[in-house]
Amino acid sequence: MTTEPHFISAPGPVDTTDPAPYFRREFVVQEGLVRATLSVTALGVVTSYLNAQQVGQDEVLVPGWTSYQHRLNVSTYDVSHLLSEGENAFGAIVGEGWAVGRLGWEGARQVYSERPALYAKLELDYGNRVETIASDESFTVGSGAVLVHSLYDGEHFDARLDPTGWNAPGFDDTAWSAAQPFEWNLDTLVEPVGPPIRRIEDLAPVVITQSASGAYIVDFGQNIAGWLRITVDGTPGSTIEIRHAELLNPAGELDVESNRTAAATDRYTLRGDGPESWEPSFTFHGFRYAEITGWPGELTADDIRAVVVHSDMQRTGWFETSNPLVTKLHENVVWSMRGNFVGLPTDCPQRDERLGWTGDINAFGPTAAYLYDVRGVLGSWLKDLAAEQFATGEVPWVVPGALPQWAGAVALWSDVAVSLPWTLYQEYGDLDILRDAYTSMTTYTRQVAGLLDERHLWSSGFQFGDWLDPDAPANNPMAAKTSRYFVATAFLCRVTREMAHTAELLGRLDDAAEFAALDDRVRSAFRREYVAESGRLVGESVTGYALAIAFDLLDDAQRLRAGERLAELVAERGYRISTGFAGTPLVTDALSGTGQLDAAYKLLLETECPSFLYPVTMGATTVWERWDAVLPDGTFNSTGMTSLNHYALGAVCDWLHRVVGGIQRVEPGYASVRIAPQPGGGLTSARTVHDTVRGQISVDWSIEDGRARVQVTIPEGVRASVVLPGHPEAEAIEVSPGEHEWEYEVPQGYGMPEPLSFQSSILDISRVPEVWEDVAQSFTQHFPGLPLDTGSPLATMPLNSLLEAIPGVSDEFRSDLKKAIAH
Repeated sequence: MTTEPHFISAPGPVDTTDPAPYFRREFVVQEGLVRATLSVTALGVVTSYLNAQQVGQDEVLVPGWTSYQHRLNVSTYDVSHLLSEGENAFGAIVGEGWAVGRLGWEGARQVYSERPALYAKLELDYGNRVETIASDESFTVGSGAVLVHSLYDGEHFDARLDPTGWNAPGFDDTAWSAAQPFEWNLDTLVEPVGPPIRRIEDLAPVVITQSASGAYIVDFGQNIAGWLRITVDGTPGSTIEIRHAELLNPAGELDVESNRTAAATDRYTLRGDGPESWEPSFTFHGFRYAEITGWPGELTADDIRAVVVHSDMQRTGWFETSNPLVTKLHENVVWSMRGNFVGLPTDCPQRDERLGWTGDINAFGPTAAYLYDVRGVLGSWLKDLAAEQFATGEVPWVVPGALPQWAGAVALWSDVAVSLPWTLYQEYGDLDILRDAYTSMTTYTRQVAGLLDERHLWSSGFQFGDWLDPDAPANNPMAAKTSRYFVATAFLCRVTREMAHTAELLGRLDDAAEFAALDDRVRSAFRREYVAESGRLVGESVTGYALAIAFDLLDDAQRLRAGERLAELVAERGYRISTGFAGTPLVTDALSGTGQLDAAYKLLLETECPSFLYPVTMGATTVWERWDAVLPDGTFNSTGMTSLNHYALGAVCDWLHRVVGGIQRVEPGYASVRIAPQPGGGLTSARTVHDTVRGQISVDWSIEDGRARVQVTIPEGVRASVVLPGHPEAEAIEVSPGEHEWEYEVPQGYGMPEPLSFQSSILDISRVPEVWEDVAQSFTQHFPGLPLDTGSPLATMPLNSLLEAIPGVSDEFRSDLKKAIAH
């Protein structure tokens, strides 16, 4: 028999508290079956079975989340081994998932569908004919053990209600209802572009304790996206409750503040007929800690595992250094990427959000493409972006566009339509990436061109600006120090240049001329409006200088002066972070690219909040949304935006790979590379490895006792030049594919922090505890009350200048300081 499949659902009215529908259909397999293929998808999240065996056991959260109204993934499996001649049965459970359940903090439900619905097509190939078992009204539908199936709030599974044998032949389903057809455009069904979401690894508990409330508190030692798998033996009808969170409060209890309204609670009600193993199928959580109540007897580490879940991407990038805090920072960034690539690039896995924010992945794109092969995940996501852009006329700020009102041309966020394809092309060297995205790229660029004022500036409309500037009020993260229209025009300069290059590469010469002319206009306008002849910027800020330098908005002389001024501003802030989403990914690059490497390292290595390393010193295992998401006392900073798993600010890893590690791509796809590690900050070694489309490139350098050792591996088909640490660019060495090693003497102290002197500031001196103790004691003895804490404006002055500004400085005092510094 052959029939055309369509979507089916449970009959009757819809209630948001309904248990998940169970679908089933029996069928006969004749003699001579050659091959059986199952194609399945759902409006919701589906698990499917043949003869009581789960199909695609290594995949979870099927079909993932795409822009369903345009592209709904259909998973296809060879299921020949699951069938036998005679009676067989197909079964499926469909949870509400992204299509039906809550999406976003505003509580929207049923964004795509009013109810869970199933699509299935089983093709039985007998060689001379094909029979099709299709989802239609011949399916029956009932309910079972899955009572609650919410992505945000969790899953409740009552094992007593699971109908024994429901997904096997011979089950009595006379009490079940006939499935009803559900209208859905079948033209939206597509083959997946990206890899499936899978269980990647299991984590054993690190510590199990009992809190004052009597609950078990389990620390898995790592913030992840996923769920728990439990094995339990208890009495029938008893319920185990599992709550998930990223943090414990100082009393050792679960702190769920960063979950916001997401309950993140799973419940399992025992069947009670012996040991039972269970894990949820229709939810996931962002967590490090779990609170478990209702456990029968003593909970042991053998009873539970945390299941790490994300898109099954291939790892391609690694990095480590002699500084354990920097190595841990990089590890945290990797884990944040893993936790936020559950089908698409999201902002956080734990709270009532988990959305595909465009600004986050635009900032993080180069780092993401180094760490993992993201062609599939981001290629699929860009198709969703383009589909929604063409349907609405705007690039959504989140993709899929679950927040319909959140759209419009906005720098850095909407720019992703151009800059992410450009980033992926640079990484993989595949022009098809640009071809596929070209219409989306040009549509967006021309849209913004139409928004410019008569001076060719982007000076009106909503902008996020330098989002989450640490100096912005907690209730207004857009209130940054840098003008939002400065940010907008600067980013547009990047976009227009990328667009002109893209058009030229694709042979669209008329377009190339159009976008090159637009690029000239907006760059000239930016310089007229914001840049003094000397290279100083209007409304000076760290972000402003970082953008002007990184986006090539200055001439050579201005660039050097801007780098000097940027280093001064960074020093004035005590080398603490003073940038938001726009500036943070670029500031270390802007410093090192203008000869201010020492300042870049000081910025990297600062540990006082806000800084890259403050979260590391506080025990972070992922990147935080805010630098001060957790306060020094271990409590949340109650701003309503305190995710502890937010990869965007980890974009500094791109600089670690290129400047500290030394792998710099010169041509797209690594056809040619420049190997030029730049030691500094007291780091004595670093190693980075990258699996490119042409093979593995690695750089391993160390400096010890005045001798440098550099090891480089270059794959076939890659041209490479090597600039050894401590050597000028003019001495670059052209090397052939293969393994290379150099060992040589470097100047004493090369790569180490600058030695202390009277040109050092109080801030510089404070970084050397054994010196600072004596210096601080001398100041206290001779000038008690002088405000010399590291946040004071005096702290950034050179010591000589400070002493000249203080009346009554004695020779004895100068001598004491000289001895302390010499020590």
